[in-house]
Amino acid sequence: MATSFFPSPCSGALTPERLIRAAAELRGACRTGFAEAGPVDDHHVAIYRDWIAAGRHGSMAYLERYDDIRRDPRLLLDGARSIICCAFDYRQPYHNRHIADYALGDDYHTVVRRQLESLADYIKERFGGEARVCVDTAPIRERYWASRSGLGVIGLNNQLIVPGIGSQVFLGEVLWTGILAPDTSLLDSDCGRCGRCHSACPGSAIDGLGGLDARRCHSYLTIECRDPLDGNITLGDNIVGCDICQRVCPHNIPVATPPALFRPRPEVIALTRDAIASMDHESYCTVFRNSAIRRIKYPRLTYLANRRP
Repeated sequence: MATSFFPSPCSGALTPERLIRAAAELRGACRTGFAEAGPVDDHHVAIYRDWIAAGRHGSMAYLERYDDIRRDPRLLLDGARSIICCAFDYRQPYHNRHIADYALGDDYHTVVRRQLESLADYIKERFGGEARVCVDTAPIRERYWASRSGLGVIGLNNQLIVPGIGSQVFLGEVLWTGILAPDTSLLDSDCGRCGRCHSACPGSAIDGLGGLDARRCHSYLTIECRDPLDGNITLGDNIVGCDICQRVCPHNIPVATPPALFRPRPEVIALTRDAIASMDHESYCTVFRNSAIRRIKYPRLTYLANRRP
């Protein structure tokens, strides 16, 4: 059953919204926003379906499934009334030219889910109701809801851009049966459209109009694609993902220290192309234990590393 909350006279400004934001911040979220749970608007549903119909999702067939849930996340939790969207900053002062920053530390799926499960437990204990955590793998339109909840705007590079931080954030959601005052949507805002991501994209995957063809994206080609790559495709230095569209984005603010939750691993920072190319399976399992890089299986990773620019 959905729950409605009315702060007691002695609670002052300690509303559920404020308490939940504080609890999320204590668990590492850099921004938290609220949206009323409901269906995705028809315009954005049509954009997504047209993208799928055009085959721009490549071989990611899982993106074709659960269309009903992608359109209405309430199907993930009976009685859901609110979506609590959290962004986790993973900006790094250290980099590896062959590995995208998101994969330098522990697997973000595990880290973010752990933090949001703790947040969900707090919400249920403090306010009641039921909650469900979603992190990346659930069929929910994460960037849509993050923008709808006021966390940021969706840029030309299709990344969520959080004001004052940039696009190097992990997203996660808590669906809840309680009612929260929704934040002002940024869904119809734009990033400024300077076009730097479009000009710099090495695979010409970004069309400059807000669209993206995954089949040309180096992140897709190195992480999601399982097929042998055409000999005409050059990946440059990229072996695991690609950060070029983020590195040229003027909204991305550099940091001097890594975030505690996503501290990079020295052994991953130090990896060279030759070290990855010659890595045996035992070393692969040791170095990438609890790493998001394990999504790329050992044969594929060494294939990519041995495939010269």
